[in-house]
This record gives sequence, C-alpha cells and structure tokens, in this order.
Amino acid sequence: MGTAGSGGTAGAAGAAGSGATAGAGGAGQGGGSAGRAAGGQGGAAGTAGPGSAGTGGGAGRGGTGGGAAGRGGAGGSTGTAGAAAAGAGGSGGALPSVTVWIAGDSTVANGSAPCPIGWGADFQALLTSRATVMNSAIAGRSVRTWLYSVQSVMDATGECVLDLNPDGTPVLQPAWQAMLNGMKAGDTLIIQFGINDSDSTCPRHVGTTAFEASYGMMAQAAVDRGAQPVFVTPPSSISCSGTKAVATRGAYVPATKDAGSKDGVPVIDLNAATVALYNAMSFCPIPGGGDVTASTTGPVGDFFCDDHTHFSATGAPQIAALIAQGIRSLNLPLAAYLK
Repeated sequence: MGTAGSGGTAGAAGAAGSGATAGAGGAGQGGGSAGRAAGGQGGAAGTAGPGSAGTGGGAGRGGTGGGAAGRGGAGGSTGTAGAAAAGAGGSGGALPSVTVWIAGDSTVANGSAPCPIGWGADFQALLTSRATVMNSAIAGRSVRTWLYSVQSVMDATGECVLDLNPDGTPVLQPAWQAMLNGMKAGDTLIIQFGINDSDSTCPRHVGTTAFEASYGMMAQAAVDRGAQPVFVTPPSSISCSGTKAVATRGAYVPATKDAGSKDGVPVIDLNAATVALYNAMSFCPIPGGGDVTASTTGPVGDFFCDDHTHFSATGAPQIAALIAQGIRSLNLPLAAYLK
C-alpha cells in the first residue's frame, strides 16, 4: 500500500479513504450509557484496487450523542505520480494540507515549562509545513473523562456514570466536539490513554471493555470523516528490576492492541518502545535507589520531570521521535509528511 501522494514515484495502489487498516469496527458500546456516543455508526471505509479509485463506504447513521451523521469513507483516488492517500490522489505536486489531531493525557499534553512536557508538544517539529498538529491532550484525563462529562459515581456495571443531555445522550467534552466538527479527509487522529484509566475510583476509572469500546467509537468517527485513526499504547513509567527497565501500565497495553485488532486500526507500541529506550540509555538502577524525584541526577533525572511518569524538555522530544518512527514503520499516510 502506498503512502500519501509523493511525487515522482511509481503509482501504487490507492489507499482507502481512511487508510487500509482503519475501515473496520462499528461504534463501540462504552459501558452503561457510554455506548450512545457522538459521531454515529459510519459506513466502513472504502477499499481500493491497485491503481484505481477506492469504493466509498455506505453512508453512516447519525449517533445519538450529538454530531452529524457519519459519512462513508471516501475511496482513494488514483495516484498519477504517487500513491493516493485518504481520498487525495498524488499528482506529482505538493502534498495536500492535513491536520494531525491528538487525544491523550499528560504524557502527551503540551504541558508547561520547565516540566512536565508531553511528546505532543514536540511532534509538530517533526512534520513538514503541510501538516498541522492540533494537540488536544489534557493532563489527568482517562479516555472517558476526555470524551465525556463524568460523575464521581459508579454504576451497576462498574463504570462511572455519565452526565446526560435532555435527550439522553452523553454530554461531550469540548475537545472531542471540536474534533468531530473539524476532522476531514486526509487527517490523522492519534489516540493515547491507559494511565489514568486504571484509577479504581470515579470519575477517571475505565474498565478495559469500556476502554476498548471508547477507542473503537473514536476510530469509527475518524473513519466516517475520511481520517486515519492510530492507537498508541501508553508509555511505560521508569521501573527497574536490577539494571533493567521493565514494562508498566498493565492491562491497558494489551487492551489498546486488542482494540486495534478488533477495529482494524494500526497500533504504535509506545510501551515497548519506551522500555527499549530506557534500557538503551541505561536508566537502571535509578541513582540513589527508589523512585525518580526532582533531585534525581544522571540521564534518568534529566529525562523525567520529577517522578517516574512525566517527561522533561529533554525526554519529551525523544518520545515524539518514537511516535514518528512508529508512523514510518507502519507506512501510514502521515509518514509522507515527516521530515
């Protein structure tokens, strides 16, 4: 499958409207009343034959959580000098302008000086001027507190109760509503949660079933608009076993991968990539033993902010580079926009 229309290369198969692996998966049922999420159940993304225009998916049904009816994924146009990407055919000229939408927590959020800084703050620097990053990650959020207004009460299913509109649909957070309104064909939606979701109490708690359903709903909303969804496993905190860093984040790492498999969405395994990076940089054992603090010295102290989770201005760009590496490895359309 070719990447976004890069002039001068042989015309490869046109990609389906939202990317070859992002067409599957209906709108998820997000535990309790979370199932009625905005964006509706869009038609599956169009497929594309070699060198020919992709066939658009059927029109979606409007969701009950607000937002317009989903559109079927647009088929990729035939590339004349490169591969078609997300419905736009390469013509040997400049790539079309696209937006990279990012949803996540504090490890992704722009943050503030001197720290913590999330990797999303440094991602724009890795892209050409034809791609614009809209980093809507918010510190402290689980996937459901990022999507919805959530109460501090747990329902009978073990999920946190959502605030509802008069018509019974969930109250959406402004960041998600803005994405639903702004995503267009050719854009990319990157989703990374799985840290705050493990909280045992509401409003942040999200069970793995509701977690996967929320990811599926978000991916379908992107596909319905012709955008490419990408799931990212949560980065590992720095945890040492002797001289080796070991993975953390528990069930939310396989849950992210399972959601990708169910919904046909590519997954960047940032969890494994961060553990490999920590070992390559010899972070373990942590100087002074115990956990990372504001007074921790050495490379690990420079990389992290003042704990084992949050990144400094030194560490965040290196995490952003891992995301870029994952995009290239998966040969996603956005790879054509990387410097």
